[in-house]
Amino acid sequence: MASTCIIILWDVTMITLIVFMNLKPVLVKGEQKVPCLFIMGDSTFDNGNNNNLLTAAKANYPPYGIDFPDGPTGRFTNGRNVADFIAELLGFDRYIEPFATVKGVEMFRGVSYASGAAGILDETAIHVGDRISLNRQLRNHNVTISHMSTLLGNKTLTMEYLSKCIYIVQIGNNDYINNYLLPQLYPSSHMYKPEQFATLLIQQYSEQLKTLYLHGARKIVVFGIGGIGCVPAELDLYGTEDTACVNSIDSAVQKFSDKLKPMIDDLNSDLPDANFIYINSTSIAVTVPSSVGITNLREPCCEISVTKGEGQCKRGGGACSDRTARFFWDGFHPSEAPNKVIAERAYTAFLSTDAYPFDISQLAQL
Repeated sequence: MASTCIIILWDVTMITLIVFMNLKPVLVKGEQKVPCLFIMGDSTFDNGNNNNLLTAAKANYPPYGIDFPDGPTGRFTNGRNVADFIAELLGFDRYIEPFATVKGVEMFRGVSYASGAAGILDETAIHVGDRISLNRQLRNHNVTISHMSTLLGNKTLTMEYLSKCIYIVQIGNNDYINNYLLPQLYPSSHMYKPEQFATLLIQQYSEQLKTLYLHGARKIVVFGIGGIGCVPAELDLYGTEDTACVNSIDSAVQKFSDKLKPMIDDLNSDLPDANFIYINSTSIAVTVPSSVGITNLREPCCEISVTKGEGQCKRGGGACSDRTARFFWDGFHPSEAPNKVIAERAYTAFLSTDAYPFDISQLAQL
């Protein structure tokens, strides 16, 4: 019996050593600030979870990834997305693997659960096919936690480890683009006024973030949603008269955005040891062009699929040569250039409006 205990103890110790030996990074940009990074959200953060799903929301074909070292990987942009840049800023030497392909001890570095077309609401974007809603992403995270606990042989140790990690979440875009703003397909805009719909989303989102907390997360970054009324696909679908963006869309979405900071305050006050922060990505994006030389704010860089309103790049289609001067890569998603600036200012706030109550660099130090 004693020898069996020694063997089990040795196994757990060896697994722990293997985990941390495998996670020791070959650092290029300085010390890794946190042991792991977990990523949740939609296509703005997706790096391959939709590749094998039966869905129209895919980006694993050219010209997506034209500026990414590995080519088309499932990222909905020409190069790196915001989550990739944040991983770099936190000192990770490799990008975080998607849940669809992560194996073994690699999950101790973190996992990306983000999925193109995902929403806060489970029914959001059902018309595009399969997608991994935030509720499903949370269930996938539980699978990861179970695997980690098995490898470490100790659930308490796993929870302690997760409390030191950073979680980044961006969700809500599709609850508007692929739900509320499609009255011909979804009943939500018939059932709720914009204020009511925003309240519904925030109530569910808050519960989802509490679930993340209950599963060990203590350092959580909540990204605001984008200026949906200004994206090329929505401009193409709705058109505008004298305005640069579709004001009715931006007005509806703003009601959701206005509730994010109060939600953060409530979560931080209600949950012991919780550190939630809010990144105002919309506000950051407004000041991006002047800082990085972006001159074209309206036209997508890639050749868009002919399906009106789809907004994704045509398979094998062309791409503009002045990619660093374009804000938008396709009809919905930013190019690598603004992604870099948004990540940098989320990490180290330039303006007081960028991050609340503080930025990611300060969160990493806690």
